[in-house]
Amino acid sequence: MEKRPNKKNALPRRDFLKGAATSAASFMIVPRHVLGGTGYQAPSDTVNVAAIGAGGMGANNMRSLTSQNIVALADVDYNRVKESVSRDDRAELKAAYEKATWYKDFRKMMEEQKDDIDAVVIATPDHFHAVAASAAMQMGKHVYVQKPLTYSVKEARELKRIAKETGVVTQMGNQGHSSDDARQVNEWVQAGAIGAVREVHVWTNRPIWPQGVPRPTAEVGNDMKWNRGGLEDRMIKAMHGKYKVPKDLDWDVFLGPAPYREYHPIYHPFNWRGWVDWGVGALGDMGAHLVDHPYWALGLEYPDTVQGTSTPWGGDEEDRATYPLSTTVHYTFPARGMLPEVTMHWYDGGLMPARPAELPDDVELDRGGGVIFQGEKGILYHKTYGSDPQMYPQSLMEQYADTPQTYERIEGGRGAHEMNWIRAIKGEEKISCPFEYAAPLNETMLLGVVALHAPGEILRYDGEKMEFTNNKDVNRHLHREYRDGWAIA
Repeated sequence: MEKRPNKKNALPRRDFLKGAATSAASFMIVPRHVLGGTGYQAPSDTVNVAAIGAGGMGANNMRSLTSQNIVALADVDYNRVKESVSRDDRAELKAAYEKATWYKDFRKMMEEQKDDIDAVVIATPDHFHAVAASAAMQMGKHVYVQKPLTYSVKEARELKRIAKETGVVTQMGNQGHSSDDARQVNEWVQAGAIGAVREVHVWTNRPIWPQGVPRPTAEVGNDMKWNRGGLEDRMIKAMHGKYKVPKDLDWDVFLGPAPYREYHPIYHPFNWRGWVDWGVGALGDMGAHLVDHPYWALGLEYPDTVQGTSTPWGGDEEDRATYPLSTTVHYTFPARGMLPEVTMHWYDGGLMPARPAELPDDVELDRGGGVIFQGEKGILYHKTYGSDPQMYPQSLMEQYADTPQTYERIEGGRGAHEMNWIRAIKGEEKISCPFEYAAPLNETMLLGVVALHAPGEILRYDGEKMEFTNNKDVNRHLHREYRDGWAIA
């Protein structure tokens, strides 16, 4: 069933929220004691939130927003959504979802409930982010978009532009950006604790989904299922065969702006990340959690050069179906005032940087992911999401133990990033990771993905013009053609 009506929960859009992106004075919260005591939540305390992509990561985001009014959900696969809210620790989210109005196509949701929705969480596959976010922002809705912000470099530029023009409150879903540890990293680096930084190493254990594999064929059919993770013999056999679209999955809406492909269970759910049609690989996926911190702490801008190397792509030159299994990308960033040029190295697919000489013998680098800032006085090492930052030699930790807090901490623990967005919509708090910052970060990540199309070549990038200057052919990978009916307006 495409929609489950529940109009009693469809609350009118409150005008006080429209201007909250630019002025805290544009709303008024009624004191709770006036409306019924300490247990009463005043109407102006809440935001009407909808989700586009309500299962998986979308359910994680929405779980943090159950204090708000969850009024509508759009998802192409409600079996997946129901699985996501079936856990014992998600009873509150399940109850909120049951009160919401359900749709398969977000366009229908936005049209039918345009007056009921204040803000939208977008947690779809990567290829869908820009289309959904653009439409929502142009309707005046505040948006929280899961990382990566967009599928393409051009889309990042477009979302930044639209966000500025509409003045809505925007947030990219890289939750580590709102952590205390991330702010501690910034404060140490900017206090000069490790000295001038000229080199950074960033790595992840991703992909943890199939990559480097060809597109499935329709030669042999069987009933085997695809699992999360690596390829096994039985999964390889399952690559072949023609499969029917599950009756509860809207495959056409899933495809959205991407090229038409026949349904196959290797694509959905989760495994879409490794397929060129819908995801942006390991760097696009995890860069927002890892590249983010040196990009932020060092005040980096667009890179001057990008160079990528990799194992083979899945498929062939005619159809690069999946991203390579392992990649390295090298960026150079220009000097910023008194700060020197920075070289950043990215590694994925099990590749790791050389072990720094400053690292004590009893300290192991986390193979799951991390960042090393190489400074003139020592190193700063942290894990994924900016967590557990440490400086070596250890004496630096003692010397800079009392470094002043120059970055405001964001309250909330789990869900702090999502609730920061809500509080910013109300004018109560500064937004953590708006598109003004997130779009250039996202663009930088995706430039590394683009560089894989010219393996080993040092590509020179003109950020102002959004183009590579010494290889014009590679510029075609900075954007994509949209399927009819799905272009960004």
